[in-house]
Amino acid sequence: MELLITRTYYKNGTNGTLMLNGKPFCFTIELPDKNNQTKISCIPEGSYKIKKRNSENHGDHLLITGVPKRSHILIHPANNAMAELEGCISPVTTLTAPGCGNLSRAPFVKLLKIVYAALAKKEEVWLRIISQQETLSEKQLLNAKNTP
Repeated sequence: MELLITRTYYKNGTNGTLMLNGKPFCFTIELPDKNNQTKISCIPEGSYKIKKRNSENHGDHLLITGVPKRSHILIHPANNAMAELEGCISPVTTLTAPGCGNLSRAPFVKLLKIVYAALAKKEEVWLRIISQQETLSEKQLLNAKNTP
C-alpha cells in the first residue's frame, strides 16, 4: 500500500493532499521546511516505511521510519502544526491556513484503521512525499471522492 502526500510549502507551514492507493483521502499539515532541522521542520521529500506504534501521549498512531537524521516522526491528530507538531504529519479534514486545518481526528482514525488492517495482513505500507506547485482544492477533493 502506498500513501502519497503532495505538498505545498509556505513560510508558516506545509500543506498537503494525502492520496491513498491513488485516490484523494484527506489533507495534511506539517511544519514549514527548514532543511530537516529537528523539531522545527517538516521531513524531507522521499519514501518512508510506515509502522504501527503506541505511546502514552498519542495512543495508537503511525511511525514514519527511515527519515534521515530524525527519529520518532509520527502521523497523529493535530490542527495547528506550529503549536502541536515537532516534525510529525497530521491528517486534517479541511485546510484553514498554512500548517493549519481542522477536524483532524476523523481522517486520522479512518487512516489508522486502513493502515493497521494492511499491516495485519503483512502488507508493507509506504509513505511517499513529493512537492507540487499547487495542491488540490477542497472542491476538487470532494468531487474526486464523489466520482465512481
